Amino acid sequence: MKTILKKPVITEKATAMNENGVYVFIVDKKATKAEIKTAVEKMYADQDAKVVKVRTAIIFGKPKYRYLKTAITKGHTSTYKKAFVQLEKGSAIDIFDTEEA
Repeated sequence: MKTILKKPVITEKATAMNENGVYVFIVDKKATKAEIKTAVEKMYADQDAKVVKVRTAIIFGKPKYRYLKTAITKGHTSTYKKAFVQLEKGSAIDIFDTEEA
C-alpha cells in the first residue's frame, strides 16, 4: 500500500490559506484527486473533515549548481506533487497534531 499523503506544507502562504479552509499537502506523484480526497477524509476522520474540492500541481525540479575548486557540479531538486484540499465551510483540521493514531 502506497502512502498518498507525505507531509503537510507549512509556509506563510499555506498557513494563510488555512483560514479559508484550504490545506496544502505534498502527495505521491501518481496519486489521483479521488485518492487524495479519501486519504484526507480517512486520516482526519476523528475531526470530521469533509473534502469539497482537490486541486493538484506538479512542481518540477530546478537546476542547481555547486562551484568547487576544480569543477562545477550540476544537480537538481526533486520533482513533487502538491495538493490543495478545500474543506466544507465551518470544518477545520489540526495539521499540527503530533499524536500517532
